[in-house]
Amino acid sequence: MFFILSKTLNYLTMPIVLVVICLVLSAVLKNKTWKLRLFWLGLGMLLFFSNAFIANEVMRAWEIAPVPLKDLKKKYTTAIVLSGVVLGDTELSDRAFFARGADRIYHTTILYKKGYVKNIFVSGGTGRILDVGQREAMEMAEALRIMGIDSSDVSYEINSRNTHENATESIKALSGIVNSEECVLVTSAYHMRRARACFHKEGFPLDVFSVDIYTHKRRFTPDQLAIPSVGAFKIWHILIREWVGYAAYWVVGYI
Repeated sequence: MFFILSKTLNYLTMPIVLVVICLVLSAVLKNKTWKLRLFWLGLGMLLFFSNAFIANEVMRAWEIAPVPLKDLKKKYTTAIVLSGVVLGDTELSDRAFFARGADRIYHTTILYKKGYVKNIFVSGGTGRILDVGQREAMEMAEALRIMGIDSSDVSYEINSRNTHENATESIKALSGIVNSEECVLVTSAYHMRRARACFHKEGFPLDVFSVDIYTHKRRFTPDQLAIPSVGAFKIWHILIREWVGYAAYWVVGYI
């Protein structure tokens, strides 16, 4: 039930959904006062959520920033890589298609080939409400092998459906094999706060390695300050989804 409710709440808090709701209500309501209020509220949110400078600044404050390889304090036995980056609706099924978060695979490969990790453990089944399609961890593991990772150094679990279950299932699979000090967590920079908190809550504190950053250096240029950006909407969608997820996890005791 929590899984379904969280998916529904994520949808209802999408910035574009909020804007559309306000504009639709402003068009259908008969009360002139509320029609005007909702119109300006919808327009205001549209301008706010499409501002690239604001979106970048807020995301910069939220992301756990990546670190240069040379600044890694030690080498690890296992990199725990979280799924959530495979496009599951493609018509072709003979290979995996990755979304923006493909950095989770690429940067983990760098860690392995440069000797920072010895093994890779991929966590994730499917995040869909309806249990259909391939299991992401299997497809990500296969991609790692194709990229040159030794098959004996790659393992995975396919039972988890969300970040909390990523943590519990990963710990279950790795229990007695490695301890938390030997592991490093790899996921997107925007997702790292919630993911790290889930592992810590389960008594498995570990170092982190952020990838897939959405931010850039601060720029005071017209395109950042004044021109509406579709990319800004995307950033706000990700941020609000993470905030809602973090709050929900805190309420139910996952973090």
